[in-house]
Amino acid sequence: MTQNDLDIFARTLYGEARGEYTTSGVGAFIAVGNVIMNRFKRKRYGDTIADVCLKPRQFSCWNQGDPNRILIQDINLNGVTLFKCCLKVAQMLMDKRWPDLTRNSDHYHAKSMRPYWSRNSKVRLELGNHIFYKLDV
Repeated sequence: MTQNDLDIFARTLYGEARGEYTTSGVGAFIAVGNVIMNRFKRKRYGDTIADVCLKPRQFSCWNQGDPNRILIQDINLNGVTLFKCCLKVAQMLMDKRWPDLTRNSDHYHAKSMRPYWSRNSKVRLELGNHIFYKLDV
């Protein structure tokens, strides 16, 4: 895995889960990272971790028009303490040094949303404001 994979992975964690940190701690980053790694292992979402994170309409922080996109593309993010935590989490997950808190989940959404694909799916984990599912078989 490349430095680009690590950087994009950490930026995705920051964009998707930084708001959960105050209530769920580092577990929020680990759980979102588990989804990214589970998708990467299945090779249905891209050949690299960066591909998985940047696949259109998969992680909203990368969507055109999402306010998080501008924030996570900021080159000065490396000085932000919480982003440094995301880098550490991403590296630990890439090195397979942390468990899968999501029990093999490959999708999640905020509790405030109700995507069509979640309606008949079994919840694997609720953590903070996120609900996790395993849809791929």
